[in-house]
Amino acid sequence: MAEHYFEGTPTSDDRRRDVTTHIWDQDVTFTTSSGVFSQDGLDKATAVLLRNSAPPVGGTVLDLGCGWGPIACSLARSADAVWAVDTNERALELTRLNAERLGVTVHACLPDDVPADLVFDEIWSNPPIRIGKQALHDLLLRWLPRLAPGGSARLVVGKNLGADSLQRWLGEQGWPTERLDSEKGFRILLVRRPIAP
Repeated sequence: MAEHYFEGTPTSDDRRRDVTTHIWDQDVTFTTSSGVFSQDGLDKATAVLLRNSAPPVGGTVLDLGCGWGPIACSLARSADAVWAVDTNERALELTRLNAERLGVTVHACLPDDVPADLVFDEIWSNPPIRIGKQALHDLLLRWLPRLAPGGSARLVVGKNLGADSLQRWLGEQGWPTERLDSEKGFRILLVRRPIAP
């Protein structure tokens, strides 16, 4: 059976390579490897998310499902603190490596290692749709409540992978969600945590 990028400990050989991509007016080189998501370079969905979003100004930010770290390392150039979570140990190792080589600080860890009392001003994610609908819903309902009041999450989801139905579902769960942009078959969804009256 083919190995999935969301497996905790990849069994494939750790074959590393460098890839260069253009993010927010800068060419950046990252190290990737086999056994992680999009090992050949920046995937189309993440590229759409970054191209159509401005970097945060300060704040504590979470990259949910960080892979080898392109979102987290880019956010760390302007955010006050960046946390990156993934279930793939090799992906976390690569994120730490890439942050170090780029001279930025990223706290890359397994989901259960995030301090329980930590809240986020923003969440950015190219969520792992292929883990299945129920697992995806559980993932979002675990992390969206970690947003600070007035905080927001940016999600990029393929239209053919259920972006529109996910937007409706989020609204039904009490998370107001709007479509910020649409490009090349991908939707960028903005989920807001309401400020209690």
